[in-house]
Amino acid sequence: QVQLVESGGGLVQAGGSLRLSCAASGSIVSIAVMGWYRQAPGKQRELVAFITSGGSTNYADSVKGRFTITISRDNAKNTVYLQMNSLKPEDTAVYYCNAKNRVLRDYWGQGTQVTVSS
Repeated sequence: QVQLVESGGGLVQAGGSLRLSCAASGSIVSIAVMGWYRQAPGKQRELVAFITSGGSTNYADSVKGRFTITISRDNAKNTVYLQMNSLKPEDTAVYYCNAKNRVLRDYWGQGTQVTVSS
């Protein structure tokens, strides 16, 4: 089992920055990929960015050049960060941390609201 705890959402003006954090604990050695998804009202959940255990990253086209995903590791937990710069109103959504283990089972955080005002 993997537990995910998110923090860092909030309200920011357009053009501003926020950093989201997600601490993973439990069976962290089984984690193959960690990432962030988001879901805006009335829309489907979409992938924002992910990072593999080998350090490869991938971003949605809509956030390339503005968002950066990184990870830090210690013996007890992994923490994945999403640095979000040049935020736009269309980035407003609930952001969910995700972890996939080596058999691609999904684990989800509780979600954190990001609101970007124009």
